[in-house]
Amino acid sequence: MEFNASLDISTIIFLAVIGLITSFIDSTVGGGGLISTPALLGLGLPVPLALGTNKVAASMGAFTSVVSFWRAGKIKKKMALCLMPLSFIGSAIGAYVVHLLPAALMKNIIVVLLVVVAVYTYRRKDWGDHARIEKLGAVALAGAFIMAAVIGFYDGFFGPGTGSFLIFGFLFLGFDFVTAAGNAKALNFASGIGAMLSFAFSGSIVWSYGLMMGIFMIFGAILGSRMAIRKGAAYVRPLYLVVTTLLIGKQIYEILLK
Repeated sequence: MEFNASLDISTIIFLAVIGLITSFIDSTVGGGGLISTPALLGLGLPVPLALGTNKVAASMGAFTSVVSFWRAGKIKKKMALCLMPLSFIGSAIGAYVVHLLPAALMKNIIVVLLVVVAVYTYRRKDWGDHARIEKLGAVALAGAFIMAAVIGFYDGFFGPGTGSFLIFGFLFLGFDFVTAAGNAKALNFASGIGAMLSFAFSGSIVWSYGLMMGIFMIFGAILGSRMAIRKGAAYVRPLYLVVTTLLIGKQIYEILLK
């Protein structure tokens, strides 16, 4: 797909600011695509190029977040390593079939699911303050495998709300908010790489924009993940609810716009 990419000083500054802001939020609860994808579209990129380019930058920020959470012990390492390949494969398949399924139907379903996630999380005031589980049983582990594959597919195919759904899933399994965010980031990184490779195979990436924004996403991810680890659930929970609410608003707006 053809696009004349120009990295002048104003574009570099724009990508830098967007990258920092996006990854600061995304490093904790996801939802950074709310900012970065419209920003890339604003630079004139067609939708497939904007999605693919965003995956490059987001994957760089996600990797940085994973390293931070991993080093702080806020990721269940063995479980994450088992689930990440499923997210990777699911996302690659999702990105491949993105043109085969009706996006409008997906939007309607996602709005309903995001509302359920937000209401349930809001009503459970102390949910995620403390871990309720150390080791997953057979049934919970099977659920985690299904979650990784299905949400990975969704991330490659559509994307908005992936971080929210993953965190909700890990909270439901009994993890605290910060560990749930760390686990979610590990799976989100794997699904992002799967989708990125699929977009790269189809030539739907502007590498100069993606890498430039990704460099600044690394710095935003360092700041955001450190803030989450230091502040804990008191910081992650309200940010999670805010981002999920914004996602709901964005999806409803786009449905009404049609």
